Amino acid sequence: MKKNRSKLNLTRTSYRPYVTSSEKIQFHQYRGKGTIEEPYMIDWLLEDAENCQTWNPTYKWALTIFVSVAATAVLFCSSVYVGEFDGLTQDFQPSREIITLGISVNVLGFALGPLIWAPFSEVFGRRIIFIITFVSMTAFNAGSAASQNIWTHIILRFFAGAFGSSAFANSSGTIADLYPANQRGLPLTIFAAAPFLGPVFGSIIGGFTGAAIGWRWIQGIMAIFTGILAIIGIVGLPETYAPVLLYRRAEKLRKITDLFYRSKFEAKSQVTLSHLLKISFSRPWIFLFREPIVLFFAIYMAVIYGIMYMLLGAFPIVYHEQKGWAPGIDGLPFLGMALGIVIGTLYCIWDKRRYTKVTAIYTGTFVPPEARLPPAIVGAFGLPIGLFWFAWTNYSSIHFIVPILAIVPFGFGIVLVFVALINYMIDTYTIYAATVMAANSILRSLFGAAFPLFTARMFRNLGIQWAASIAGFLALLCLPLPYIFWKYGEVIRAWSKYSSEATASRTTILSNLSSVIISDDILEKFPFIRTIITYYKLIMRNKTDFTIFNIILKTIFSNLNNDERAYRYDNIVRQFAASVYILGGRTAYEFLRLNILVLLPSVRIIQSYIASFENHLTEGSF
Repeated sequence: MKKNRSKLNLTRTSYRPYVTSSEKIQFHQYRGKGTIEEPYMIDWLLEDAENCQTWNPTYKWALTIFVSVAATAVLFCSSVYVGEFDGLTQDFQPSREIITLGISVNVLGFALGPLIWAPFSEVFGRRIIFIITFVSMTAFNAGSAASQNIWTHIILRFFAGAFGSSAFANSSGTIADLYPANQRGLPLTIFAAAPFLGPVFGSIIGGFTGAAIGWRWIQGIMAIFTGILAIIGIVGLPETYAPVLLYRRAEKLRKITDLFYRSKFEAKSQVTLSHLLKISFSRPWIFLFREPIVLFFAIYMAVIYGIMYMLLGAFPIVYHEQKGWAPGIDGLPFLGMALGIVIGTLYCIWDKRRYTKVTAIYTGTFVPPEARLPPAIVGAFGLPIGLFWFAWTNYSSIHFIVPILAIVPFGFGIVLVFVALINYMIDTYTIYAATVMAANSILRSLFGAAFPLFTARMFRNLGIQWAASIAGFLALLCLPLPYIFWKYGEVIRAWSKYSSEATASRTTILSNLSSVIISDDILEKFPFIRTIITYYKLIMRNKTDFTIFNIILKTIFSNLNNDERAYRYDNIVRQFAASVYILGGRTAYEFLRLNILVLLPSVRIIQSYIASFENHLTEGSF
């Protein structure tokens, strides 16, 4: 048995710093019978070291920053290309529109992320997909540096974007893996805001690099940047996706025990790649055309995204061609957008206090998703204000700093709108959140690819003022959307088929017991549970450590949802029950068991448990 058990032991490595002991895994009492009809259901153990939500907070923040930087790097590579325009023109003499295709096809490749890499990561895990795609992206970036014609360069840029887009699905997924719902706000804010700095600094660095050492070295910088991230990922990025980790654990247990085990995520049916690909290619389009919430917010975010990439092509026209600024210097106006993004991020962090007060009001019940929208209402005003300000202060008679400052409210608005709308859609669709994000990402990438294609002609033909004003009118047209959904969102959600399904599917406790689900009928039958939840949240607010209290609650809630024959008791609960039985005797034990619902096992079970110990339990042994 020792030899067999050794197969469960995982070696600690730089990318696997937490390992659960094989004895703890093998001898845990799992739900089920170990047969093919009723296999043992594998779930995280109590205080399971391999459960990433229990990891050290500093380590989790390091991973959060890393995946945010990875997503930022992909967008950096899309915009740093702006610095190649003059060099590519000299070497290959293409038209401006063909050169701009290098941006468009790269962004178009981003649409593949949620369609291909998300389902692949759900089958094979996030770590291996990150490594494969970032190594491939690095290779395509390096290959494009050696391109001998413009079309090879553009094609390689497409593949670099397509493989790099895995960072968007993988990074957001990793953050969802690392944090329970009630701790996810700040990490998601950082993740949503950080990538917008990629296009900003990419444009600036690309301009200086292209002027100093040529366009091939711009591609070289991309390859070096993504290559370093790939190496860090190989050395230090752990697997965080629970279904894959539990599936691997179930397979190992099956091999060493010859019994049948199955991950709790496969309780109904086994997940297959073909099934996931079918869903990922079809369901986002269903949501786009059948769900008004998804459609309107996806269009809004796509318009903003398209305008941002339009500005990438417009700034060289405004500041290089018309104002005569040197290459590199003509990208510095993007610092106005960077400042706005930073201010917007700080605002979102500050707004978390407001949202915390709202959640306290709805203790024990659903927090309406509309509570997420006030920042978007504020940010929606910043977008058109910034664009019109930029448009009508771009005259030679007005100091250059004035239109640069105009981009600050635009950057501020981008962050507020994106963070609020993403959180709103996740809260609204819960079990369908991944599909909603995929639909949003596809439309956003299509707009981001299309807008740069007509930017140069529009700014040259209409002039800076009216070309930028068209973008302002688009933002103005979308301005009422956050307010409309804040005011009437509850009614709109009731009309929505998938939103209604997501809302009615379950009530989730947003606490350290976030993995425990209580159905509505249970809450109606036992209203005191709401009181317990309220008490628990008060404890958490005061940051008191009540480990045993957590375990007791989890046992009660889990067993309430099961048939009596499927009741399960944690080892600590068994030890507690045995101690109560020994100290109080059978009568006192039965009295407690019958009055505390499903917390304590039957007398027969506890007697068998006590008898299994070689050394008899004594007073105080628990």
